[in-house]
Amino acid sequence: MLLKNGRIRIGTKLIKKDILIEGNKIIKIEDEIKGEGLDLNNMYICPGLTDLHVHFREPGFEDKETIRTGSLASAKGGYTTVLAMANLNPVPDSLENLKIEEDIIKRDAIINVIPYASLTKGQLGKELSDIINLKDKTRYFSDDGVGVNNIDLLDKALKLSNKYNLFIASHAEDYDYAKEDPRSEYVAVRREIEEIKKYNARYHFCHMSCLESFEAIRDAQDKGYKITCEVSPHHLFLNKDMIKNTNYKMNPPLRSEENRLETVKALLNGVACCICTDHAPHTFEDKNKEYAKAANGIIGIETAAPLVYTNLVRTGLINFKQFEDYMSNNALDLIGLPRNEIKVGSTANLCVLDIDNIHTYTETEIKSKGHNCPYIGMSMYGFNTLTIYNGKIVYQK
Repeated sequence: MLLKNGRIRIGTKLIKKDILIEGNKIIKIEDEIKGEGLDLNNMYICPGLTDLHVHFREPGFEDKETIRTGSLASAKGGYTTVLAMANLNPVPDSLENLKIEEDIIKRDAIINVIPYASLTKGQLGKELSDIINLKDKTRYFSDDGVGVNNIDLLDKALKLSNKYNLFIASHAEDYDYAKEDPRSEYVAVRREIEEIKKYNARYHFCHMSCLESFEAIRDAQDKGYKITCEVSPHHLFLNKDMIKNTNYKMNPPLRSEENRLETVKALLNGVACCICTDHAPHTFEDKNKEYAKAANGIIGIETAAPLVYTNLVRTGLINFKQFEDYMSNNALDLIGLPRNEIKVGSTANLCVLDIDNIHTYTETEIKSKGHNCPYIGMSMYGFNTLTIYNGKIVYQK
């Protein structure tokens, strides 16, 4: 496969290059490679994107999303690796239950889909999952969607995490407070950090969204604790004053403009290391209710790249290297997988972003089963046009 007339990042600038792929490897990158190929019309060839936080709903909730539709939506968005959360039925809290999901992934996924196992049985927060046996199949554990408020259980999990080098992703939420109250997040964050300090375990906070959380995480990071966090496009670019309908409802909820700005600041100053979508598809019926009763969550895997490119790169807040780090390689570093690099000898995991032409996102183009999206009708730069995973085209506009 020959990619012609694209641009790749060299340093912090984009330079026009041709790329030759043979099998699943990049074998040549030159100013011009002779031969017939795909003309990329000066578009940006970017490392395949990575998302540590998606909800693909299968098994158990196939009316919302499936592994197949979720991976199609991911490929459309430019993603080549995603980690799928454990709020499923059955919950992957045992080898038997995890195998059900693994078999579907093997059969239906068109990109690299890695399953989380749940941290607690049934995500009920009462007893740890079968971590000892599960660790041989997955290193990644999370009860995302449910805050683990049982500190004794968290204590046991952190001991196992240190012993077996696990990756625990936390949905920090204290149920003594309403979701809309920032204390529901940052009180839980502070409590979990105090527990982490006992063991200096690796620990990752999902979808952080308020000043006090970032302050607590930064303080712990400055003291040498191995704590990381992610931020989502919706908390980076939307605030509570923008809410129009239930497609703006998620957990954590949209915060004040002050907290939105603090979320951007946390990314730029390195407190947050990666941008993750928390892609959460729902049925029309789930969302077509009064606001208080509607389900939490929005889809985001197809729009993350243009949102970040338009609002951060195009405005000069970040450069192309930072874009690639936040959207791909920092997450891969975090979970111990090889980086997606555009160089000779690397595996060809790529996406091609149209950064020069504006596009209006429409409901009819959505690949996800869920259409619960606040970005429909929004015009942005940087939509993906081509995704190559492991040397094969898995999406082409």
